[in-house]
Amino acid sequence: MAVGTACLVAGLGASAARFGSWRAAAPMPIERTEVAAAALAGRIYVIGGFKMFFAGGVTNAVQEYDPVRDLWRDRAPLPEALHHTAAAALDGKLYVVGGYRDLWPWKPMATVWRYDPGVDRWEPRRAMPTPRGGLAVAIVNGKLYAVGGKDGQVFTTNEEYDPVADSWRSRAPMPTGRDHLAAAGLGGKVYVVGGRVGLMSRNLAATEVYDPATDRWEARRPMPTARGGIAAIALGRRLFVFGGEESAGTFAQNEAYDPATDRWTAMAAMPTARHGLGAAAVGGKIFVIGGGVKPGASRSNLNEVFDPGS
Repeated sequence: MAVGTACLVAGLGASAARFGSWRAAAPMPIERTEVAAAALAGRIYVIGGFKMFFAGGVTNAVQEYDPVRDLWRDRAPLPEALHHTAAAALDGKLYVVGGYRDLWPWKPMATVWRYDPGVDRWEPRRAMPTPRGGLAVAIVNGKLYAVGGKDGQVFTTNEEYDPVADSWRSRAPMPTGRDHLAAAGLGGKVYVVGGRVGLMSRNLAATEVYDPATDRWEARRPMPTARGGIAAIALGRRLFVFGGEESAGTFAQNEAYDPATDRWTAMAAMPTARHGLGAAAVGGKIFVIGGGVKPGASRSNLNEVFDPGS
């Protein structure tokens, strides 16, 4: 059984074309999965997740990676241990939104935490209207958008946060409800990709774009590979989507979307297939960190760097 799973994991990434290149970087100090990650001021922060799968396994660890020195260090821990949370950088601060508490049953949270790297301190901000985990966040024009997620039911929810007013408001819901999705801001719009409807067997390829100026959604060309448990990052004029899982294995896929042409391109596959990973971009490179190499309860400290080239 283990041999069959390993073969399938390798096969899920085997069809990717060789655009771009990968290299290994310093691994995280601890292995974990279902993390959140974001880049701020040239550093990458990896937050929360599972470090093990028994009592005390949900972590509040926050670790900072310096890509120039290829070094990690611990920072002030999150005030609560969370997994399946989401993170983004905005106006020199790091925001961590939603997620689940506890190993089982998972308790969906609405909490919002703001981190100031200058003083290495967290503070609470106004909670989201809708508690949920497995959501995604994106930044557009100084606002944070929290989309999708799950709390027993799978959400189409789209809520906008204004950091200046410390306030939330509901916006037009996503056409496709989903959790374990990914999102990124690009060209003044929010791009939402992949995810699933509750179960690994119900992965989605849907790509939808939200325009805050008109409060409207529209469908775009679906991803070539339906998958949830993914990470996505905007770099240059493209959106890159990494990894994922289904019940039979994890994905090594790395697919890039160009909004100008509404086309997807298969990029060089990840060296290590995984799900529940984080991704952040610094200096024109994308750092893909942590995650599980097997579906469900597995973890890693991997730090693999993708250079998309021109």
